[in-house]
Amino acid sequence: MNEFKPKYDRRSIRLREYDYTQPGAYFLTICVHDRKSAFGEIVDGQTRLNDFGQVVETEWFKTGKIRNNVKLHQHVVMPNHFHGILWITETVGATRRVAPTLQPNSLGSLIGQFKSIVTKQIRKMGLHEFKWQRNYYEHIIRNEDELNRIREYIMYNPRRWQFDRDNLNGSVDEMEKKFWNEFE
Repeated sequence: MNEFKPKYDRRSIRLREYDYTQPGAYFLTICVHDRKSAFGEIVDGQTRLNDFGQVVETEWFKTGKIRNNVKLHQHVVMPNHFHGILWITETVGATRRVAPTLQPNSLGSLIGQFKSIVTKQIRKMGLHEFKWQRNYYEHIIRNEDELNRIREYIMYNPRRWQFDRDNLNGSVDEMEKKFWNEFE
């Protein structure tokens, strides 16, 4: 075995030549490991967050407050995942157009910090086995039509929970499949 070969060959799902520090809007989905419900429940089409779900929402808002190059838009905390729209409004410290996602002020570093802080707080509150899925889903929002479709999807996500592909007890319907097929 080559001693310099990484232990795990992880395939990146990010665009190879895209600079994730540049200004732009991103649609994000971050899931709990194994899609276990941890953040609350959906009742009558509305999310009822528990204390762990409140941590996710509070930390999301802090992300926009403590970083002057980040603006937050529509978001929703679901029982086992989170959707949000994040805008990077200016380039901070980017020196080259390459794909490394953990470059300071990149989308990857922002999401990594968010996930880390939420995990530490939730574990401190007693859910010691809590963890996120290894990665996250991101879609670069390219125009106003996409933005509006994604806003609507996020807004209505709790009402459509029974058909959500992240709901382990649900059944994905054609509308849900069509939405995701447009972005994959």
